[in-house]
Amino acid sequence: MTTQVKQSVREVRRLQTRERILGAAIAEFKRAGMSGADVNAIAAAAGVAHGTFFFHFPSKEHVLLELESREEARMAAEFADFLDGAHTLAAALSEAVNLVTGLEQRFGPILFEEILALHFSPTRPTKDEWADHPMIVLLVAEIERARCDGEVHPAVDAFYSAAFFLLGVYGTLTTTKNSETRHTMLTKLVDTAVRGLEIR
Repeated sequence: MTTQVKQSVREVRRLQTRERILGAAIAEFKRAGMSGADVNAIAAAAGVAHGTFFFHFPSKEHVLLELESREEARMAAEFADFLDGAHTLAAALSEAVNLVTGLEQRFGPILFEEILALHFSPTRPTKDEWADHPMIVLLVAEIERARCDGEVHPAVDAFYSAAFFLLGVYGTLTTTKNSETRHTMLTKLVDTAVRGLEIR
């Protein structure tokens, strides 16, 4: 077996181990939250030694960063597909809400709130800019498109409008548990955002 083949086999095994650890960590985080998660339990579920967890992820926060990055890329791909079709600004904002609420439904409230807490944490392990987040980039571009097309006021700042809108979505999801009230609030959030952006 050549050195190159040995290295590629080793790399495949490394990636498989990383995926097992990530899957076990996600299950543990859903159960106990990040702070309550037991690294020993994660390692045991993944079938690896305790130290192997830290070889792949320097901390539990890095697991969440990996998960956040993957999920945001997945949501952005779906959002981009939606934006490729005919749509209104209101429909685009509603689709963004649907993607975020779908993420919460898949992860459950504990893991979803852990991801949001890390997203806005001043001690986040990596410092990044808004342009590193594809959902924000797409939403900014959509508002900018609507502004250029004359659908919204020319003075609208696309970045701040997108950021405030997403903050409203996250805030609603983390503070409102009643599903009917939450649905009403999110619907009104979209309506208010559109009315605040459009030319009067």
